This record gives sequence, structure tokens and C-alpha cells, in this order.
Amino acid sequence: MKQLNQPGELAHGDRGVCLAIGMFDGVHLGHQQVLRQAVNDAARHEALSVAVTFDQHPANIVAPNHAPALLQTRSQRLRAIESIGIDAALVIQFDEGFSQKPGETFIRELHSGFGSIHSICVGANFSFGHRRDGNVDSLQALGQALGFRVHGLQAVALDGQAVSSTRIRAAVREGLLDDAGQMLGRNFTIEGTVVQGDAKGREIGFPTANIDTNGLVLPPNGVYAVHAQLGLKTYRAVLNIGVRPTLAQPEPTLRVEAHLLEFEGDLYGERLGIEFVGRLRDEMTFGSVDELTAQISRDIEHAQSLI
Repeated sequence: MKQLNQPGELAHGDRGVCLAIGMFDGVHLGHQQVLRQAVNDAARHEALSVAVTFDQHPANIVAPNHAPALLQTRSQRLRAIESIGIDAALVIQFDEGFSQKPGETFIRELHSGFGSIHSICVGANFSFGHRRDGNVDSLQALGQALGFRVHGLQAVALDGQAVSSTRIRAAVREGLLDDAGQMLGRNFTIEGTVVQGDAKGREIGFPTANIDTNGLVLPPNGVYAVHAQLGLKTYRAVLNIGVRPTLAQPEPTLRVEAHLLEFEGDLYGERLGIEFVGRLRDEMTFGSVDELTAQISRDIEHAQSLI
């Protein structure tokens, strides 16, 4: 999948494009429906399918106090979009200037930049432009004027409720990872860079990779059986989310730490993906480090039975 910063970077000759537009955080079942419509349209018109998305959540600019933690990093999101079969992704820098752009201007600039748009696919509740001045109805009016078709697709429903990124974030925070996985169409997964820790895990015989998850939504504190993705390799692992109450710390802070089974080596600076398989237990305070290490050994045995 080709990644674009400007529409003009797409070399498509006389072939037009079929667009899917959205933030697509999580690339859940509803997003997948929108993206597949663009892929199908492109196949029908011998065109290229392009996902139009943003470098950050628009709320970071227009309502920073209400900006949500995200389900995915940008690289995760783009890989998930690519897996649908999209040919290219235009990643728009959503800054203060872009936030002031009227919806009609945004669409006309896309039309001019790509040259020929066959269709635009969005969710039925899609809104766009400064102060959300655009919606599916205004998009359809623009389509009539500029010569493209608009698909405003109804949300996918599970258990009688619409699948949405907001609903999935709530499920993750509540620890309902099976529910989140059903809405995502895959197990919930986070990704982050391994950063320097305090080596407490190594001191007690269980070295851990401290993962930077800043800006991502996390499940409740506790211990989880996970798969850790490092490059092209997958390792069984145990993940702890919490403040490690048993270990003496001047300033306890939330940490996300993975102990990879059957792995030896230095992970600092590596990107690590964590796929949640099952919850093992709540975060606990132990009477001694020996009690903690004994429990970690039991956690590993339990995790091995799950993964």
C-alpha cells in the first residue's frame, strides 16, 4: 500500500480513484465495511482504492480536553487498512489550519488533487469540515455536481448496538476484551516502543520489556497472557499493567511490562506488538518479593496453558 502526503503523489494515469474517508481508529467491522466498499468500487471501475485518513485524532486540535485515547498507533492503523486490500492511504496532517477548512473546500481539493473520483465511501453519520459543516447529504450534493457517487453506509450492529470506536474503547477500559475483539474482528492489540525501565524485573529473575503506550487506551490493571510480536516473530508472553505495588518505588507510575517466554536479548528501541489472549489475575500486593516471584512463576504456567 502506497502512503501519500498529497493526492498528487499517487501516479494513477487515466485511472480514477475510489475513496474511503475517516479516522478509522481501530479499523473495526464498520470501518472494514466502508473500506471494502471502496475496494469493490475500484475493482468495478478499474480504479485505485484510496483511504483518506488523518495523522492524529481531530479532537486533539478541535477539542483537546475531550480527545480520546486511541485503539491503535498510526502504523497499526495503516497496516490494518492495507490488510483490507486498499491500494493507497492519504494521511492528512490535521492541524489548526486544516481544522478551519470548510467541508466543501476539503472535498473539492481532493477532487482536484486526484483528478478523477469515481466514488466516496463513508459511514452514514460521517461529518466533516469546519464546525462539521458537511455530512452525507452535502457530500451527495457535491457528488452530483462533481460527478462521483457517494456511499453512506449504515453502521454494523452487534448485540443490537452500533459498532463504534467509542464503544470499543469503553469495552477495553472495562476489561471486556472478548467484546472488543468481536467488534474489531480480531483480538485487541496494542503496540509501542520498548523503553528503558528500572531493571526491577531482571533483579527478581523475570526481565521485562517496558512498552511506551502513551496515548493508547488500556485494559484494567492486571496480569495478562499475550502474544508479543517482534518483527516477523511471535513470542508467548505475560504482560503486567499496573504500578507494581510490592516493589519499593519512590514514585509509583503506571507501567506496561511484557516478559517474553523463550526469548533472550536486548529489546530497547524495538517496536513490540501485544495481542491480548486472556486475563490471568488482578494486580496484587504481596508480603515479600519471594511471594511475588512465586506468583509470577504460577502466572507463566497459567499463561502457557492459554497461549
